Amino acid sequence: MLPIEDAERILDQIRSENNRFASQRQQAYLSIRRELEEQLRSLFIKKGGKPQLMYPHYFVLGKCSWVLAWYLEGQEIHLPLKDFCPSQISFTYGDSFPTMRYSDGKPYRKQVYTLSELPQLIFDYGLPQEWNPAGEKGPERYIEAQVWSPIPLECINV
Repeated sequence: MLPIEDAERILDQIRSENNRFASQRQQAYLSIRRELEEQLRSLFIKKGGKPQLMYPHYFVLGKCSWVLAWYLEGQEIHLPLKDFCPSQISFTYGDSFPTMRYSDGKPYRKQVYTLSELPQLIFDYGLPQEWNPAGEKGPERYIEAQVWSPIPLECINV
């Protein structure tokens, strides 16, 4: 894990060099992010998750062109869900940042889902990138996957 001072320095560099989404993050973003990651991890463990990492790797379930626009050279990688151990992957309906912070009464707020819960989650609510691609219906733009284990490079298909 990158020390917080180094992470802050890199985020400041992104802010100064980039006019994309990632450069617009608030000053307290990293400290809030760390608190949210602790909540995610705790909720995942309560559901039987066995994270190997303190902080996850983040992915999007399915294609989401909006996320690609966050960076000057955004790219996709494809990792089949079958390649992950169920005790090492969790999901939030929407980006974990707003999902864990908003209190608007939606049933998926402040919730973490397991791989076995994913089909019902999609059946109940659909894929956000299909019903809310422009974000006009709320912050839900995709289902976020949190991978709580190291990812072997041979699994990554660009």
